[in-house]
Amino acid sequence: MEPTFSLSTLSNQLSASQEIASDQTQNVMTALSQHVHRFAEEQSAFGRRFTKSLADLYLSGETARNEHSLFDQAREYSKDFMRRLILTTDIMRQRADSDAVHEQADCPPVLTYDSEVIVDGRMLQHPVNYLLLKITPPEGVEIKEWKRPYMIIDPRAGHGAGIGGFKSDSQVGVALNDGHPVYFVVFRPHPERGQTLADVMRAEAAFVKEISRLHPNAPKPIIVGNCQGGWATMVMAAANPDITGPLVINGAPLSYWSGRIGENPMRYNGGLLGGLASVLLLSDLGNGQFDGANLVSNFEMLNPSRNYFGKYYDLFDDPENGKERFLEFERWWGGYHFMNEAEIRWIVEQLFVGNKLARGEAYIERGRRLDIKAIRSPIIVFASWGDNITPPQQALNWIPDTYADEQEIKICGQRIIYMVHDKVGHLGIFVSSTIAKKEHAEVTSTMKTIEALAPGLYEMQIENEYGEGVDKKFSVSFTERRMSDILDLHDNNRNDEHQFAAVARISELNADLYDLFMRPLIQSVVTPETAKLSRSMHPARMQRGVFSSHNPALMWLPMVVEMLTEDREKITDDNIFKVAERLWAENINHSLDVWRDIRDACYETSFLCLYGSPYMRWVGRFNDFGRTHKDAEELRNLPQVRAALLNMDRGGLAEAVIRMLLLLSEARGSVRRDRLERSAKMLTVDEPFRSLGAQRRGEIINEQSIIIEFEPEKAVQTLPALVPTAAEKKKAILAVEFVAGAIDEMEPHTFRMLQKIRGALDLEPIVTNLAFSDPLLLENDARQSVELS
Repeated sequence: MEPTFSLSTLSNQLSASQEIASDQTQNVMTALSQHVHRFAEEQSAFGRRFTKSLADLYLSGETARNEHSLFDQAREYSKDFMRRLILTTDIMRQRADSDAVHEQADCPPVLTYDSEVIVDGRMLQHPVNYLLLKITPPEGVEIKEWKRPYMIIDPRAGHGAGIGGFKSDSQVGVALNDGHPVYFVVFRPHPERGQTLADVMRAEAAFVKEISRLHPNAPKPIIVGNCQGGWATMVMAAANPDITGPLVINGAPLSYWSGRIGENPMRYNGGLLGGLASVLLLSDLGNGQFDGANLVSNFEMLNPSRNYFGKYYDLFDDPENGKERFLEFERWWGGYHFMNEAEIRWIVEQLFVGNKLARGEAYIERGRRLDIKAIRSPIIVFASWGDNITPPQQALNWIPDTYADEQEIKICGQRIIYMVHDKVGHLGIFVSSTIAKKEHAEVTSTMKTIEALAPGLYEMQIENEYGEGVDKKFSVSFTERRMSDILDLHDNNRNDEHQFAAVARISELNADLYDLFMRPLIQSVVTPETAKLSRSMHPARMQRGVFSSHNPALMWLPMVVEMLTEDREKITDDNIFKVAERLWAENINHSLDVWRDIRDACYETSFLCLYGSPYMRWVGRFNDFGRTHKDAEELRNLPQVRAALLNMDRGGLAEAVIRMLLLLSEARGSVRRDRLERSAKMLTVDEPFRSLGAQRRGEIINEQSIIIEFEPEKAVQTLPALVPTAAEKKKAILAVEFVAGAIDEMEPHTFRMLQKIRGALDLEPIVTNLAFSDPLLLENDARQSVELS
């Protein structure tokens, strides 16, 4: 029997290897086809633009020939070209000098608002380089101390802090204009000695507690995490689930192995750049600190045409009007920050390469595991298809990785709301005024109602409604979604993620080999002086610093710039030489894009060929396990589910009203903001809900959601046990109908559920329109009048 068993095992292994090899081939072919298709589309679009530009050039030439103005146009253009060249070079000089001043000032945040330091992280028990700032509202903006405070955490990903408050139309501006106190978490360039991410997490938790202490009459603070600040927010909330209010996660990567084949080349860096070993080497060369300029260079290489040519040509094209915007942004972009080796090592091991946070395997420190399921605050996730740093899959796939299905989200009492923008880029999520005026503004305005949502997974949809400018209004709805809607972002195919398990293991092996054989040698020759020299010679700093005023070749610039007249006339856009210049610039941009596309195609196919083989699947077999998910029957046997079902017929008016509201919400499948606002107001202002307190209200909503999820029919049938008297039944149904709104605005299945509820309560079917006033509020007002008299 043994030979037969061995042959059978061998046959199964060969079959599995063939299947993996087939997947590998399919992935490579898919990647190539995607790159070729995109390349063809871009070439076609460029061809149309190029043809039009050539036509414009021809027309300009004909005009110049007919008017005999070619010589005049050449003279005007040469003067204008030299003037723009001198001004642009001077702006580059100002940028270099600004960098030096900014660095000497310890790289303060680039916030456009005044602020005061509330907590200095260096004074905490575990010192860190973080500070908590309180934003000073501008003149004319009134802050209401009873409103939820905001705490905004910016990314510490090579740059400094402040991008979330970089403009007046920003996350900070939106929250201030709505009357919320706003706090901002910033950081100094260099970490404290021995600082770890566990220390940073403790500091951020201390900041949240201090904000709550300063606002005792306000609900728990809203935490906004931008990009890397998003996973920092999730880590802090998972380790301290009882201290935060809603979490807003903007463009934050939480599922690092995810992405679409043919797109998102940045996720392959760990496998092709050596993983953890390269990070340890760079940290050793920095004498124990990792230089953020390395991360910024990686971001710049994603779009070389923009970062190495496009933004400079835009400045050169109109230096007067582009100067302030260029210098303002570059002050943040070039303010490089550092991390201790322990910090960047944790990020690479646990997140970038290991992808352990979403899988429930991350440890913030020894013996302290992080579990996203522990978070009880609502989570709002903002992603965008135009984001080439954090694609929607990386921003959202932690949801199916963490929860078995949407049913488990409900059992955990969690509310997860997501939005996916069509085209805004990564920085646009935090910087764009358009996004601030729409998406961030609507999130802020609906935040007070989100906790009235039933637990579950929702997509927040924002549509233009009416009005113009500052008076523009939007319609907002929350549509209930399933896990399949998240997975559809992948076209239900995530089989390429198995390859990253091999990357994780090889990264561990490379780190061990480096630690054993190379690290002692590297550390023995690195000194603080060599580390400083290494930082100053980094290409990202060199390309900026070469234009500094310390460069003797540029000593003439300020004097020449003063001689240039400001009242000069611009050359016309149809100047043949200016048209030719723009055609040249467009070709340079396109050439860099072609190089980027070819590089990305080679990059991705190399990764798929290297890590997609059956052998690599075997190498990564120990890392290729996700979180263990419970099936439906196991979920039903969870203690909280069994307890909720046993208490199905116990409770009173509060339980009955909440259950009926949830039943209507289930029947509807989506919730409009106006209904949610009425529900939130009733559950917080009216009795008996007001006396319950936020925690008990949340427990009732969670319990009733579980009952409806597992026993929807019995949930309706047992309603009379909660409101046994005729007066209680009438009071409960009137309250529910007030929240539900007018009959003619209801979906048919919602109306049928309402009639079913009335039938269970032995009430007549409804035939007229519903109440337009809050019956519980009217009753409370009447009771208060009696008491006062």
